[in-house]
Amino acid sequence: MDSVIETTRRNLPHWRRGGAIYWVCFRLADALPQPKLRAWQDARDAWLEMHPKPWDEGVWDEYNRRFTEQMETWLDRGMGCCALGRPDVRSVVIDCLLRFEGDRLRLHSAVVMPNHVHAIMEPSSGLQLSSLLKGIKGASARAGNRILGTSGHRFWMDESYDHIVRSPEQYEHFKKYVIDNPTKARLNPSQYWLFEQPDYSFSLRESC
Repeated sequence: MDSVIETTRRNLPHWRRGGAIYWVCFRLADALPQPKLRAWQDARDAWLEMHPKPWDEGVWDEYNRRFTEQMETWLDRGMGCCALGRPDVRSVVIDCLLRFEGDRLRLHSAVVMPNHVHAIMEPSSGLQLSSLLKGIKGASARAGNRILGTSGHRFWMDESYDHIVRSPEQYEHFKKYVIDNPTKARLNPSQYWLFEQPDYSFSLRESC
């Protein structure tokens, strides 16, 4: 496995490593008010400047307390149009997530919430996470906008949040988060989709 970590950046930093498993979140374009999102990004950017990677578990815990948990709390409040709460719109996102399962990617687990998606994804050898997400988001946006009658509308937030899963403990933490997220947000089964692949594990390709 390639142990070299590459960093790219637009508004959010993205770390890449060959053979890695990723924790991914992407959200609808209106899932968060822009002033709130900009303030979160500014605070996060300042913190990242003071905490260059690699991080130990203590720094990861601090990051999650200060930024990840805050973002998840906002998303779980169900702001925006929550188009993914509609079964017909949600189904096109599910189809796009599963289209290349076992071929171009391994989808370890995923949950489609009313205004965002969480997934543990493992790109197949030689494929980039960014390309896979571009395809998933692009195809689902076109199909979703057709259903909603909003052709040309920005469906997803441009960037996704992703994080290399670095240990079995992190892997189990994220799997539990996926399973618990609908209950935490007090959703009923008609409002979300939950997927688990029990045959996959962190040790399958020794992601870190």
